[in-house]
Formats: sequence, structure tokens, C-alpha cells
Amino acid sequence: MTVAYVGLGSNLGDRAALIASAAQAIGARRVSTVIETEPWGLTDQPPYLNAAAEVETELDARGLLDELLEVERRLGRDRSGQRWGPRTIDLDLLLFGDLRIDEPGLVVPHPHLQERRFVLEPLAELEPELEVPGLGTVSALLAGLQSAP
Repeated sequence: MTVAYVGLGSNLGDRAALIASAAQAIGARRVSTVIETEPWGLTDQPPYLNAAAEVETELDARGLLDELLEVERRLGRDRSGQRWGPRTIDLDLLLFGDLRIDEPGLVVPHPHLQERRFVLEPLAELEPELEVPGLGTVSALLAGLQSAP
């Protein structure tokens, strides 16, 4: 079994219900507090609700990613729009055990994790001393963001 962490986000429809449905569908054993955040990347869109979930899985990282994409499809995610655009649900594989993976279509830790307060704050709530392979602890990464100009 591997412990993985997944970022959950939504800014279309019943955002809270979509996040709750996604957390249940991926078998989350713990979910952070849901927070409202401003969009990242493409900023001209509605605010997001974001959370992080801890899951335990027997799947490998690619299998878990495929499962996350399937849950997104079932919850109405349409990937034909703009990158970083509005979405009913977004499930990002943030961490997969202590692995570092860099394959086509799969990068773990998530390549923007250390830049995103809306990811780090929920992760810190779940596990502040969680080690992000190659980057340090979640709490140290968050402190670095908070002290940045």
C-alpha cells in the first residue's frame, strides 16, 4: 500500500458537493478543510474551492492517475477548454509515497506544488512535516511562500 496525496479543486457548479463527491470516489481517508481561493494561471474566472486528500492505494502512480482522470470524467470535467480554465472538478496527484516520477503525462511530486499556497495550506493541515521528495517539508515550503515578496 502506498499513501498518496491528491489536490481537489472546483470552480463551476456546486463546488463543495463536487469536492465531497470526488473525495468519496477516490476513497480519501482524510480530507483537509475546504478553502476558497483565487484562480491560478488564468485569473479571469470564478474563485475555486480547494482541498487536499490523503489516499491509501494498491495502484501504482499511473494507475492512480488514471483513476483520478476517470473520476473527473464522471463528475463532468471537460478537458477541451483552456489550460488552467474553469472546471467542475480538478484532481491533481500531488505526492505518491516518497517517489519522484518524471514520465510523459505523469510528474510526481506535482511540478507546481511548491508554488501554490492553495495546495500547500491544505497539505500542511493534513501533514505539516510531510516530506516532498527533493524539495523539503510541506511546512518549510509553505513558510518559504509566506516570506516571499
